[in-house]
Amino acid sequence: MYLRSVHAEGSIPILRQLIRSNPLGILTTAISSSHYPKILSSHIPFLLDVQDESSETELGNLRGHVARANPQTKSMIEHLETCNKPSGSFLEEEVLVLFTATAHHYVTPKFYTETKPDTGKVVPTWNYSAVQAYGRARIYFDSSAVETNAFLSKQIRDLSQYAEEKVMGFDGQDGRKKAWGVDDAPDQYVGALQKAIIGIEIELDRLEGKVKMSQELKDGDREGVVKGFEELGTDVAKEISRTVKERGNIVPPS
Repeated sequence: MYLRSVHAEGSIPILRQLIRSNPLGILTTAISSSHYPKILSSHIPFLLDVQDESSETELGNLRGHVARANPQTKSMIEHLETCNKPSGSFLEEEVLVLFTATAHHYVTPKFYTETKPDTGKVVPTWNYSAVQAYGRARIYFDSSAVETNAFLSKQIRDLSQYAEEKVMGFDGQDGRKKAWGVDDAPDQYVGALQKAIIGIEIELDRLEGKVKMSQELKDGDREGVVKGFEELGTDVAKEISRTVKERGNIVPPS
């Protein structure tokens, strides 16, 4: 990740929260194979497990599942089997998961109320927030193994509960709808679907975070960006406006 100091976000708790607020990550692997492309990516919703939520340094583990029919899955299984590694083993090469916040937007030079009328030396850009998570991936691919079934059973239940309650808001509180649960589906149906997926658990060894929200601009230009997005009036634009204002107060413009 290209990180200018003005855009870098090094707070691990903030990066953990960005992941949890935007759980659909892009898993990327680079595995040499004669049957599949070396570089493969898949969109996968992840859970982030942390032992101590108060820790300022703990990165945690990412937990997800992938369709067995996915070529990326086949590439990972082929690699492990070629190396005579059983289900539950680690891939040799590190993997990357990219998480991008939903609030991202094109920024028009028309918002730059200080520099544009002064010199005209302005160009468009794009504001966004993202985390790149790197680590070692443990792959659970043997559907007959007790360890695989235990991992997948917990994974699909935990992910469903998180998405229902945290993403959809179906927590059954204050008149809100009750969450759908895996137990609402027939056991045989769930069991059959579980055999069609594999589990992936990533032990993270580093997180890189970037919040590119006009911090590098002059005060007048940044204020123009805040006002410009406020006037757009969409939910995303309002969130961009709020974040640009917030980040401008945290990091002085270069």
